[in-house]
Amino acid sequence: LVAAYSNLDEKHEKKIEELINNYHIGGLIFFQGSPVKQALLTNRYQKKSKIPLFIAQDCEWGLGMRLDSVNDLPYQMMVGAVQDDKLVYEMGSVIGKMLNRIGVNMNFAPVIDINNNPQNPVINYRSFGSDKINVARKGYAYMKGLQDNNILAIGKHFPGHGDTDVDSHKGLPIINHERERLYNVELFPFRYLIRSGLSGIMTAHLSVPAFDSTGTPASLSHPIVTTLLKEQMDFEGLVITDALNMKGARDVNLRKGKLEVKALQAGNDILLMSKDVQVAIKAIKKALKHGVLNQKQIDISCKKILKAKYWNGLSEYKDIDLRDLTNDLNNQEVSLVKNKLIESSITMLRNRDEIIPLKRLDTLKIASVNIGKGKNSEFQSYLSRYTFVKNYSIDKNASISDFNILQNELKDFNLVIVGITNTKQKPSAKFGISDRSIDFINKLSKQTDVVLALFSNAYSLSLFEGSDNVKSIILAYDDGELIQKITAESIFGGIPILGHLPVNVSGKFSLGDGLTNFKKIRLKYSIPEIVGLDSKLLEKIDSLAENAIDMKATPGCQVLVAREGVVVYDKAFGYQTYAQKQKVKTTDIYDLASLTKVSATLPSLMKLYESGKVNIDSSLSVYLPETDTTNKANLIIKDILCHQARLKAWIPFFRNTIIDDELDTSIYKTKAQEGYTTKVANNLYILDTYRDSIFNYIYSSELREDKKYKYSDLGYYMLKKIIERQVNMPIQDYVQKAFYVPLGATSLGYLPLLRFDTLKIIPTEDDKEFRNQIIRGYVHDPGAAMLGGVSGHAGLFSNANDLAKLMQMYLQGGEYGDVRYLKGKTIKYFSTAPFIENENRRGIGFDKPVIDGSCSGPTCSEVSQNSFGHTGFTGTIAWIDPDKQLVYIFLSNRINPDADNLKLIELNVRTSIQEAIYKALR
Repeated sequence: LVAAYSNLDEKHEKKIEELINNYHIGGLIFFQGSPVKQALLTNRYQKKSKIPLFIAQDCEWGLGMRLDSVNDLPYQMMVGAVQDDKLVYEMGSVIGKMLNRIGVNMNFAPVIDINNNPQNPVINYRSFGSDKINVARKGYAYMKGLQDNNILAIGKHFPGHGDTDVDSHKGLPIINHERERLYNVELFPFRYLIRSGLSGIMTAHLSVPAFDSTGTPASLSHPIVTTLLKEQMDFEGLVITDALNMKGARDVNLRKGKLEVKALQAGNDILLMSKDVQVAIKAIKKALKHGVLNQKQIDISCKKILKAKYWNGLSEYKDIDLRDLTNDLNNQEVSLVKNKLIESSITMLRNRDEIIPLKRLDTLKIASVNIGKGKNSEFQSYLSRYTFVKNYSIDKNASISDFNILQNELKDFNLVIVGITNTKQKPSAKFGISDRSIDFINKLSKQTDVVLALFSNAYSLSLFEGSDNVKSIILAYDDGELIQKITAESIFGGIPILGHLPVNVSGKFSLGDGLTNFKKIRLKYSIPEIVGLDSKLLEKIDSLAENAIDMKATPGCQVLVAREGVVVYDKAFGYQTYAQKQKVKTTDIYDLASLTKVSATLPSLMKLYESGKVNIDSSLSVYLPETDTTNKANLIIKDILCHQARLKAWIPFFRNTIIDDELDTSIYKTKAQEGYTTKVANNLYILDTYRDSIFNYIYSSELREDKKYKYSDLGYYMLKKIIERQVNMPIQDYVQKAFYVPLGATSLGYLPLLRFDTLKIIPTEDDKEFRNQIIRGYVHDPGAAMLGGVSGHAGLFSNANDLAKLMQMYLQGGEYGDVRYLKGKTIKYFSTAPFIENENRRGIGFDKPVIDGSCSGPTCSEVSQNSFGHTGFTGTIAWIDPDKQLVYIFLSNRINPDADNLKLIELNVRTSIQEAIYKALR
């Protein structure tokens, strides 16, 4: 087998063709390059060979180990922490499918060395760990996955390369253990896999005196390859040398060609990466002629190779199809397996006071520190999805003074999450972790609670043996962005923590350690396939959103989809305005309009209903005595919530404050002053007592004749009053305290300009009738604006992610983050339609699908009748389907710059996107 590259020049390619044509080599081992170029070369080389070639590759963690543009999978040590071996089989299987797709038929994997030397410079993180049974079981699962997909699995490095501190690429390691120890430990996984049908074994460049006292490398040793492996261990599969150009093999001082002869004499069937093929073949022929090698042995090896090629299907070789090759190699099955492996590997070594997963967010003031390259990390980005986290970063080689300054800045936080990134897998240079970083963590942990997330090799735990004050230690094994994301989720309970340490590090961090937390308590963020949605079909959302923007139905939007507590789609489209100066981000904040009803008023009422403070079957006057003398006195609260209380749809209060097309200056001022402190918009303040006039207009308004369904905002003005009197505080403060802060919904709330930069808030209408300005950061609804931006029917702002937390709480029966906000039976009651016999589809506060199941209402026809949610005038919807465990959120500013723009409604954008979600359900 000869080394081939797909990223070298034509000279290299012609050299390979020459070896095929003139020397009839048996195969190639591909190294670095690109998928399409490797496939092209494979087709080209296979055409040149009389007997189809073995195409081998070193893909221990998938094709991404060697090729660009291809997704990789986790290192074997990370996989060693996974407790479910079925996932390891899935890894082997998916790698096997990838290799098949690109024409590779032999994988030099799995590594079944037992890494029991922390200083091992060459195996280390490539091993499943230091436990022989774990290594054997995972090696078997990986092997089975490959071989079930017709890929020859080559276990390595026989008789065991785990207990060395020398890299065999650079020298000859020596294993000095006695035979009994070697049989019991190093050889155990090899025996296990041989009995299970392992296709091939790679022999290592190791000196093992217990089996061969001459010092000959195992790869060249007849006592080791033939006597031990073939005869005593009864191995009948392919035996392949490790690369013969490695220094561990060449240190035996054999002349050119003699090395290859000795490898065949030892009993190997295949010679890997001979330094000079022409010289080697000449020497082998000479050895055969002179009886140094015997023809029978060559024939046996040839027959084994031909049988293996036949098993591979090479007797009916077809060219690799280049169409969609890169996409096929990066399919969602690969991503799904990768996600599942990483999620199952995260290992918690310490968790004092059961701090993880973080609960009671309202009691925590959290900072995060990334120690690495001195910039914020993906880890921090995902921490911030769960709640407000103040992010800091520092270079791992920063001065002591800089570390001290940072420590001082962190003194006001009661929890600091430290992530160590930009690490190295090899033990040299302390895995890339600086002493100053360790000292900083140790000092900081004496000052405040510290959660340490270590994105590094498991053996780097030894550097933190003295970090006794650190509250929690989480090991993530590697430093990739996906790993950082998943680790952040584990800290907040987005995923359970299941991993166990696969190696023995020290007395404090021992083999098998791992505190498991099986409870998922918050949203996680992953790919659609993990919850049975098809990502390809979900891509229809992209085109629907982009088409809406092209048709000027809205300048931009956010779309979020969650299923079974997993956010699988969270994207922003377009711009904040049609001027296209600022792209929408997923962190931008939208005016929710009438989603306020189900996101502020309704949860507050449900809580008061549970505590017995509000009876929704009572009349309004019970809670608002001032309505006693009005026609509103006997209105039932449930009827108000179901929009059948005969109230008018709305009242344009602002029109009563305009005289001759100008705002009444006795009611409005351009600057705040005594009696005019209620802010309506930029440089516009309304008479504080005018709110009384608004309520008088409501109380004196006429009621409709029939008690039929008629959507109305007016009842929610009054419901807000009821809530504030019962909780004895403004509703904006109550919902923050009771719901949003403990949920970690930091953008959700009223009056966003008090908390966020203006540029983060999406503009709504260019209001030419009332406020004479572009509305940005102030509520669009005029009535809510005249109340200072806070009302029961409008006034809330949020991004999709934070709104999803509240909706997920509803979906989970009132619980989120291990905190119970409402009872499940309460949500079920309020989300049912009590007056459906009166052709009123509405729930008690929530909207519901139309009764006939058509798309004429707020939803598509595929939603279940148990589903519920609400829409908003600004172009928003939040919808929950308990039957399908779905949360769907669409936020837009379709009213920018003109509220009369009805294209979003006419094009049915929100419903069409919802329909695409249901069609993506598998």
